[in-house]
Amino acid sequence: MKIEKTSEIGFCFGVKRAIDILEKVSRERGGVETLGAVVHNQQVLQRLAEIGVRVARSIDGIRGDMVAISSHGVAPKVEEEIQARHIGIVDTTCPFVHRLQTAARRLAENGFFVIIYGDADHTEVKGVLGWADGKGLATLDEKVVSRLDPLPRRLGVLSQTTQIPAHFAEFVKRLIDGAFSKDSELRIIDTICHDIRKRQAQALELAGRVDLMLVIGGHGSANTNRLAELCSKATETYLVETAEEIKPSWFQGKQNIGVTSGASTAEPTINEVLARLEALA
Repeated sequence: MKIEKTSEIGFCFGVKRAIDILEKVSRERGGVETLGAVVHNQQVLQRLAEIGVRVARSIDGIRGDMVAISSHGVAPKVEEEIQARHIGIVDTTCPFVHRLQTAARRLAENGFFVIIYGDADHTEVKGVLGWADGKGLATLDEKVVSRLDPLPRRLGVLSQTTQIPAHFAEFVKRLIDGAFSKDSELRIIDTICHDIRKRQAQALELAGRVDLMLVIGGHGSANTNRLAELCSKATETYLVETAEEIKPSWFQGKQNIGVTSGASTAEPTINEVLARLEALA
């Protein structure tokens, strides 16, 4: 059994940056709180907890005088509420997410109704809608936009940073066909993360020439689920959070195995999965 992994694997730039910041602040202060999970990966959160990084589920749950904003970012009003309580902020927002936030703010300030192609319940998307100051919505279904009454004449379209580029392009096409009318103005900004785009392309290429793909990452991680969704269109694919979830029966009759990971999956977890595969081989 041959095992091959993508070169883009493990932490992306934004996640590594966030964790480096947290580790530094935690060492200096003897611990630090984060507002919500800094990343959607239980193994990473457990390791951070061991060095004093605690999770506050809400602003009311913050116990100290400093809190870290997660890599997914927050709405400006959340930052304002934290500052009003005289709590210091450590900002670990991913630069690509910040680029999306800035695009949403500029569109809203210029009179556009902001459409975010993404999961409305995701932390990143909720924060970005806050930057649009209530002048927008998030959806994966263009029909939601076409049903707006009245339909805004100026629409600005963005994407959650971890979405699949081809799906975003198709969404925009359907939006033009279904919601675009005479004298309307449509502005489209590609806000998908460059790292995620490269990771998806490599995973899809590998999936196209193996018998089975393993995608390593948190079951609640948006970018990991997008990877698994993408790979499953090319070959048999399983999403595993840890090596313990691997079942030997998956590999019966399989010769070539591909491995990739979500952007918030730590190297030790990847190595454990690879060691498990080597043992099965």
